[in-house]
Amino acid sequence: MTTEKLRRFLAAHGNSQTFLEQEVKGLLRELGIAVPSGVFIPAGEPVPLLLSLSFPLAAKAAVPGVASKSDIGGVRLGIRDAAELSVAVAELEKIPVAAGVLVEEMARPGMEVIVGGAVDPQFGPIVMFGLGGLFVELFRDVAFAMAPLDRRAARRLVESTKGAVVLRGYRGKPPVDMESLLSVVVAVSELIGSGFIEEIDLNPVELYPDGALVVDAKMKRRSQESW
Repeated sequence: MTTEKLRRFLAAHGNSQTFLEQEVKGLLRELGIAVPSGVFIPAGEPVPLLLSLSFPLAAKAAVPGVASKSDIGGVRLGIRDAAELSVAVAELEKIPVAAGVLVEEMARPGMEVIVGGAVDPQFGPIVMFGLGGLFVELFRDVAFAMAPLDRRAARRLVESTKGAVVLRGYRGKPPVDMESLLSVVVAVSELIGSGFIEEIDLNPVELYPDGALVVDAKMKRRSQESW
């Protein structure tokens, strides 16, 4: 089912090699993966007067092919009201080649993890999992597996990291919703294992005792010459 939905997604986006964040999140939503509530405002269009989102909000420039929006000043966080939102959207639309602005409800703090996938020249499609923040930056605590994975294999991947103990509850903090996390890992593994995707990066994914939320998402199509 994942491959069928991916085929429809790719067909709808023509020859695009990279995809805007809201496009990737739309695919994830179809796959049953939670993403923040949001609205895309195309470049040049006004901010809707009746925006059906709850403050505080985040606003991000939609720029194709940019690895990090923060590096180009393309992110505004903690927007508190309509006036601040209008200013943020106007500023972000000035970024060259911005297709518009994605406005989303701010994610509540949770346990940050990273889930990604890539096609390795030697091993083929692989999926990666790691805890975010200091765990990945300082300790390089990440694990890899061949894709696609079933839920049992996804659990083994997650539990092979040293930081997995934190996910089970640590120093009074409740355990995260492991089933929701496994759903994210399996979905990413199926996307990268389909043969149509070159790389996918979900970073961060916020984990809670009652679910998981993909806060940022990037994906690149695999060239036909590689199929």
